[in-house]
Amino acid sequence: MNKILLVEDDYTLGSILKDQLEMNGYKVSHLRFPKETIENLLEDEFDLVILDKLLKGVDGTQICKEIRNTDSISEIPILMMSGMDDAQGACVAAGANNFIAKPFEVDSFLKSIEASLEPKKI
Repeated sequence: MNKILLVEDDYTLGSILKDQLEMNGYKVSHLRFPKETIENLLEDEFDLVILDKLLKGVDGTQICKEIRNTDSISEIPILMMSGMDDAQGACVAAGANNFIAKPFEVDSFLKSIEASLEPKKI
C-alpha cells in the first residue's frame, strides 16, 4: 500500500481528498501546516507528496525546492496542484514530478497519482 503525505491547508478539501485516496487503497497523512512538511518527511517514509501551491503563509514551490535540496528525501515523487493560471511551469521548475490543475475530477486526480508513483514501480 502506497503511503501519501497530503499537504493541503484547506480542511474541507484536504478531508475530501484524504477520504477519496483512502477509499482507493492509499494510506494518507493529511498535513494542514505546511511548514511541518520537511519534518514529517524526515520522520516517516512516504511514497508520494501531494502538495498544494497556494498554502497559508508559504508558497508550495518553496517547500518543493526544500524537499529537492534535502538529501534523504530529495528523490520522493511530488505531485503539485493549483487553481492558479500558469502555475504548472513554476511547480515543475521547483522540482515537481507531476501537476494537476484545480478544479479536477476524482478520476483525473487518481490517474495523476498513479502516473506520479509509476517511476517507483520500475
